[in-house]
Amino acid sequence: MTVALPLLVAGGVLFMAGTALLLTRSLTRILLGAVLIGNGVNILFLSTTGRTGDTPLLYPGTDPGQVTDPLPQAMALTAIVITLAVTAFLLAMVYRSWQLTGSDEVPDDIEDRRVALRAEETAERARLQDEYKKLRRQYANAARDGGAAGKARGRVVRARAEYEQSRSRLRRRLRADRLQQPDTTDASSDLWDHVLGEDR
Repeated sequence: MTVALPLLVAGGVLFMAGTALLLTRSLTRILLGAVLIGNGVNILFLSTTGRTGDTPLLYPGTDPGQVTDPLPQAMALTAIVITLAVTAFLLAMVYRSWQLTGSDEVPDDIEDRRVALRAEETAERARLQDEYKKLRRQYANAARDGGAAGKARGRVVRARAEYEQSRSRLRRRLRADRLQQPDTTDASSDLWDHVLGEDR
């Protein structure tokens, strides 16, 4: 079986462009990326049917070795139907997102941001606690030796103040992020009024 190189290149380019569009935040670009990937799949299916110019059907008197393979054509038709369904679904999502928020941008997941902030806070707190404990040990050793206890005490006080400031700063960030969470709707309200809005 021979494969047409231009069809392979065109399918690969459509795949790359569609993947790049799928990785964006705009739902419209995600829709275009899904359409491009669907078309790339169709072209790659058609590139496996055989040489160009072969007979599409097995007519009487036709050499069976000169007929294109019908299976990729049937799979391309199936892929067209699937692409149409995905396109309709994404169009509905884009329209509804535009209606509710006035934008088609996909927002950050607030819970993911909270988890990341909490991990950052835990790591920063552990680092500051280790530094504070190390300075406390240095201060205890300096006080026992009777040497530079004043300097060591100053470093301990500064480390403690930095630890407290960093902890309060991270707590403020967590509180501000928690305030950005969407309000939960009252369970007694009509769910369809909330979901459908003016379309009902």
